[in-house]
Amino acid sequence: MVKINFVEFDGTEHSVEADVGSTVMEAAINNSVPGIDADCGGACACATCHVYIHNDWLDKTGQAADMETDMLDFAFDVEDNSRLSCQVKITDELDGLVIKLPEKQF
Repeated sequence: MVKINFVEFDGTEHSVEADVGSTVMEAAINNSVPGIDADCGGACACATCHVYIHNDWLDKTGQAADMETDMLDFAFDVEDNSRLSCQVKITDELDGLVIKLPEKQF
């Protein structure tokens, strides 16, 4: 199990455990983390699982693929560290990952 730390826009934290091989979106949904709706169920067909990867973790989470980048055009307040959580696969290296949640998704 890997620990993922979700931080709401107001600073409220949700620390959850997730299985390696699942996605950050699945970890949020399975643990009722607010602000992650995941309307498309993880198909990279909406932007309701938009998150900000803490800068310390950007190298470990990798780059967004073109399809994900295109879908981020539909998200609010996109930043350089924006990702769709359905596209971030959990690995052992992500233990302690910090994810910030956009205010517009609340």
